[in-house]
Amino acid sequence: MKLATFLATTAALSVAVAGAAVAQDREGWPESFTVGTASQGGTYFAYGSGWANLVAEELGISGGGEVTGGPMQNMALVHTGDAQFGMTTMGPAAESINGTNPIAPGLQMTNACAMFPMYQTPFSVTALSSSGIESVADIPDGARIGFGPAGSTSDTYFPRMMEELGVNFDRRNGGWSDLGSQLQDGLLDVIAFAAGVPVPAVSQLEVQTDVNIIEFTEEEQAAIMEAFPVSQFDIAADTYTTLEADARSVSMWNFAIANCDLPASFVYAVVDTVMSDNERMVNIHRAARTTVPENWDKNTVMMWHPGAAQWFEENAGADIADDMIHSSM
Repeated sequence: MKLATFLATTAALSVAVAGAAVAQDREGWPESFTVGTASQGGTYFAYGSGWANLVAEELGISGGGEVTGGPMQNMALVHTGDAQFGMTTMGPAAESINGTNPIAPGLQMTNACAMFPMYQTPFSVTALSSSGIESVADIPDGARIGFGPAGSTSDTYFPRMMEELGVNFDRRNGGWSDLGSQLQDGLLDVIAFAAGVPVPAVSQLEVQTDVNIIEFTEEEQAAIMEAFPVSQFDIAADTYTTLEADARSVSMWNFAIANCDLPASFVYAVVDTVMSDNERMVNIHRAARTTVPENWDKNTVMMWHPGAAQWFEENAGADIADDMIHSSM
């Protein structure tokens, strides 16, 4: 009886201590959170809403994705705290930190911290098969090209890339779903996508009509890599039913970001939820195949959130320099 009483008391104390630890761990956590994504029909929206819902469910906190203008706006929203989390690409992140984000010129957005690696954003071109456009060189003078939402990664870099390749175009902006409809209706000649693959809008187009997914030539790829912060990338043949072979492209890495003032324990828990089970993330979107711990080193631009840095140091053997971890001091 004494032993049973002792064990019962010990178990009760253990539960109480564990409960207190959990309560302490959650000190300062927000009651809800928002993840800045991008327009509907793009990869950011599907991917971001997916991991937001996963985190909300796992941690028991209200949260979800929010339609935004994409990486540039997400940097601004997260920096100011209007969104707790967001997603960005390395190029827009660097511009935002340097104070050249067109949303707020001169403002150095240093309060948006790196949280976890997402995937590479390939730059790809799509046209209707009926247009006869099968290469970048085939794009006619003055072609109406949709570059995605204003201020997005695509809108920031793809027009410059097209100019680098000698393409003369009429620039159009809009959400990916809307641009896909405009292409199908003959209101656009080309859509220049910068989004994780498969891009939902392209997959939808494939179901409804015949499209050409246009790859860069080796010379075009080399010219773009020389002029912009991108790397070599091949869009795998099994990404789209239209492709019969891998398509030559270039890409830029994406990272999830967090407001730097969020509690370290909260961000640690969010990173743990996303990074600890890749299969769940891949079920949200196939682009998450590279949302894995070993890709922590793809962040070469942003300061790390302390909670995220701790997770990668403890679980991925990351060697993150102290001067790359944000400090409120």
